[in-house]
Amino acid sequence: MPLKELEAKNAKPKDRAYKLADSEGLFLLVQPNGSKLWRMKYRFGGKEKLLSFGAYPDLGISAAREKRCAAKQLLAQGKDPMANKADMMPDGAATFLSVAQRWHENRESSLDAAHSQRVWSRLERDVFPALGSKMMHEITPPDVLEMIRKIEARGALDISRRAKQGVGQIFQFAIACGLVSSDPTTHLRGALKPRPRVKHMSRLPLTELPQFLLKLQRYEEEGDRRSSITRDAVTFALLTWVRTKELRFAVRSEFEDLDGKAPIWRIPAERMKMGREHFVPLSKQAAAIARRMIVTSTGEFLFPGAVPKKPLSENTMIYALYRLGYHSRQTVHGFRGLASTWANEQLVEFGKPAMWIRRYHEDWVEMQLAHSEENEVRGAYNAAEYMVPRRRMMQDWADFLADQEKIGLSQAHKKAA
Repeated sequence: MPLKELEAKNAKPKDRAYKLADSEGLFLLVQPNGSKLWRMKYRFGGKEKLLSFGAYPDLGISAAREKRCAAKQLLAQGKDPMANKADMMPDGAATFLSVAQRWHENRESSLDAAHSQRVWSRLERDVFPALGSKMMHEITPPDVLEMIRKIEARGALDISRRAKQGVGQIFQFAIACGLVSSDPTTHLRGALKPRPRVKHMSRLPLTELPQFLLKLQRYEEEGDRRSSITRDAVTFALLTWVRTKELRFAVRSEFEDLDGKAPIWRIPAERMKMGREHFVPLSKQAAAIARRMIVTSTGEFLFPGAVPKKPLSENTMIYALYRLGYHSRQTVHGFRGLASTWANEQLVEFGKPAMWIRRYHEDWVEMQLAHSEENEVRGAYNAAEYMVPRRRMMQDWADFLADQEKIGLSQAHKKAA
């Protein structure tokens, strides 16, 4: 059991020095003369060593535990705390900011760099001004809620939740280090303003795909020789599940192995919503469009606009959908939801007795859509992760679309007959 404040305070001297154990090597050494000294026993280089922190009550239990936590972090880095005392925190430095810094350093190596920077920037902007200088054990649920209310006041409801999550993670770290005994964010359940209902981009039911695909392949804007570029851009968006901005600014140099077995599109981090490089495995149909555009178009952009050296304009693709008769029924961004619905509904029979499981794991779908910002493990930010199953999934999707177009053509022939 960790040492309690009352036990340390009431400890009386004896004829011989004795120890009051806290946890993880930390103990209070009570001397015959009445002095009480913090010590930490640890091993380094195969040898048992003893670290001195200071005297109680000048150095309180929380501060001693923080020093223990700092010492253990040094050990985890392969450093001897006794030889690196300068890296340990000063007495009584258990402020929210100081603990947050230790928390961030402890986890930084396991995070994607861009995500790590975003998390720290949020804390600097919204949390530290309100809580940074406060001692950890003094921070109350109303303190945290007051900070959150200021974020909510500017309408940033997602940011307010992430701020609460960050504060909670820092307190959990502090609890593990023995600096505090509770997390004030656990008392805020139900206190935050609810997020507004998400408005999904318009998308067709999958049953209407045959007719839509037939219209798209026959798309031709009157008097516009550029109709084929628009048609190919819309089709490419449907095949790849990317956002409009990611497609419009695609350049030739981002495409690799278009004539090989593993064609791929590397979208740079600066064009991605989540700020990390994204790899898009290309189906045979998508690779064919990319090859054709590289051969027939001029300039660096894969889908050039009407103005020389400029990409396709922002509204070109959505206006094409309007002309096809899908105003308020289907958007380019809505293709992502359409594809996601298809992927999540695909089931396969497995085992005996037979049961149904998903054909495509949800992680593959989320990775293809470039989601999962809040997953902090570095592996989740590896843009090439799940490349083999994602490539199979995207080829299945492209083949499904090809079959739907054939169905649309067959329906049109029957109607004409």
